[in-house]
Amino acid sequence: MKATPTIQKYMTTSPETIGADQTLAKAEKTMLALKIRHLPVLDGGRLVGILSDRDIKLVASFKDVDPEKVQVSEAFSEDPYTVSPNATLSEVCAEMASKKFGSALVVDNGKLVGIFTWVDALTALTQLLDTRLK
Repeated sequence: MKATPTIQKYMTTSPETIGADQTLAKAEKTMLALKIRHLPVLDGGRLVGILSDRDIKLVASFKDVDPEKVQVSEAFSEDPYTVSPNATLSEVCAEMASKKFGSALVVDNGKLVGIFTWVDALTALTQLLDTRLK
């Protein structure tokens, strides 16, 4: 039986990030330009959470909220799901599915090195089906 691949093989390396002090409008523009749904949030270079397009839409839906003035720090989710680059694809996918997480942040020695999203998971599934089931 072949070894289960690690998340490092399928993650997106060097993901785009945003500072906690940036505005929701800037975060939304970044997500739209890059066609992504998740931005790891940094504060002083330290990973503090994750901001999703849903977070932005929720906060922006409140009356009298101006995305040009509201900071990312007021909308992001703390304690994101983090994994090691050596975590197995199967364990990460299982956890994401059971908790309905849209992404996992990949951290090595306290430093953000990648992000693994459901799109990456589908890419991995496609590759595994194409190679392992033939």
